Amino acid sequence: MKVRILNKSGFENPFYATPLSAGMDLKANVDEPVVIAPLERAMIPTGLFIELPEGYEAQIRPRSGLAAKFGITVLNTPGTIDADYRGEIKVILVNLSKEPFTVQRGERIAQMVVAEHKRVEWEDAQELSQTARGEGGFGSTGLGEKR
Repeated sequence: MKVRILNKSGFENPFYATPLSAGMDLKANVDEPVVIAPLERAMIPTGLFIELPEGYEAQIRPRSGLAAKFGITVLNTPGTIDADYRGEIKVILVNLSKEPFTVQRGERIAQMVVAEHKRVEWEDAQELSQTARGEGGFGSTGLGEKR
């Protein structure tokens, strides 16, 4: 897959941290630290431009460590990068904590999972097949459990 990184000093191509990792870490490619106040959001550049093959997408997801330790997560999760997008990948971070959070250059801020996808064609129907679940949703499979 083709990749280009702006302001590359100190940055390598995204990589899988372990042999069984599904995602690759994305790093903040900022010139100056970015402070995100409590309950505010910021669009953080990664300097990363990619050329996905047709039939693939890149999903942008939060990092569990940032969420658990600092209350920092990614809005519109998972964000989708389409195969025809050629712009810079930016990550929308939100601070759900009570303390300001500072994003530093080179800090791991999100992860990217590249996944194959299928396209569908719609077929109008008057009825859909029946299932045991039926129209149950929004917690319907756990209704028998007491809290």
